[in-house]
Amino acid sequence: MRDYSRRGLLGLGVGLGAAAGLAGCGTGTDDAKPAGRAKGKDTPIEGRAIGDGSTSFTGKQPHQPGAPRKLAPGETPPQFVVFSWDGAGEVGNGLFPRFLKLAKEHDAHMTFFLSGLYLLPEAKKRRYRPPNNTVGASDIGYLTDDHIKQTLKYVRQAWLDGHEIGTHFNGHFCAGTGSVANWTPRQWRDEIDQATSFVKEWRTNTGWSDLPSLPFDYDKELVGGRTPCLLGQENLLPVARELGWRYDASSPGGHQRWPVKKQGIWDLPLQAMPFPGHTFEVLSMDYNILANQSQNSTKAPPHNYPAWRRQATESYLAGFHRAYETNRAPFFVGNHFEQWNGGIYMDAVEETLKTVAGKKDVRLVSFRQFVDWLDAQDPKVLEKFQGLPVGQAPAEGWRGLGKAA
Repeated sequence: MRDYSRRGLLGLGVGLGAAAGLAGCGTGTDDAKPAGRAKGKDTPIEGRAIGDGSTSFTGKQPHQPGAPRKLAPGETPPQFVVFSWDGAGEVGNGLFPRFLKLAKEHDAHMTFFLSGLYLLPEAKKRRYRPPNNTVGASDIGYLTDDHIKQTLKYVRQAWLDGHEIGTHFNGHFCAGTGSVANWTPRQWRDEIDQATSFVKEWRTNTGWSDLPSLPFDYDKELVGGRTPCLLGQENLLPVARELGWRYDASSPGGHQRWPVKKQGIWDLPLQAMPFPGHTFEVLSMDYNILANQSQNSTKAPPHNYPAWRRQATESYLAGFHRAYETNRAPFFVGNHFEQWNGGIYMDAVEETLKTVAGKKDVRLVSFRQFVDWLDAQDPKVLEKFQGLPVGQAPAEGWRGLGKAA
């Protein structure tokens, strides 16, 4: 599905100097139409159709937590864990439904950063005009028609299960003059407009009228994203603020500390976490672990897999426990629906989720749910949390920290 030979997505070896390259439910829009049937077919469009019926307003999103509660000064904060997925396309390997099932079994919510191109047929690729690249170009390619249909199915299920649908934009350009690292704010706005249009107009672009609509208003749903290879955030943020986005998850090389806002947007970076067997740390994303284990090879010799699977799992759990047992900073994990190196990174993520789910104070949430909680808190209390270093609990306990606040 992806061509990583042209991407700048590299491992993070903290201390070794290794390279680090590396989106609310609302009321319908003005163009909303009464509920009806897909043109020329008998399959109903659920809810109130928006535009061409690719999306529809179906009411409040199901399976959401109650309104966030403001912590009292001195109260121990929850341990938030966010599992997120870049691209969020189903290519027949069963990974999208596998993790939807896992999330349901453990009362977990996740964020799926949908690539707009994954809903655009390759036959219509000239409708994509990427900034600083040729018309129709994409470094991640296009999905087959069958895989687009599967992606639609599981994105729909994800939202109905209570997960967040964010954006991973479109063509995933990480290298050369066309890299997203070089895009201006105006170019980012154009890319976002195209990414959202591919979601909101998949019915027009595919000609399919016998599939149910996506059950949300994407203009209201989209409140954050993650850029390709974690590049270009500085020029993206002004646009994100103008669009009313609430967070961005694109910053590389973050640390396990409570987040702060950047240009008025919550900055939720992937984080450096312990890497067992090494003196340096690794970024909390599957591909970054891979880059340090197999030097970017996605098909290394299988005899390595058991040890690497164990190391990846232990790395995620070390990152979780370091926060859980000290400053309670949120723990962010980034993933791709890929079977790299025999699927060991998918196994590691699954084992991590199973291990941390159900522990006292642990909440497995989406990025949107997390910023809902942040925005409900007393800024003075959050400021005290933000002052806690990596791996350091409050010197006088959480009650003592509350007195200081």
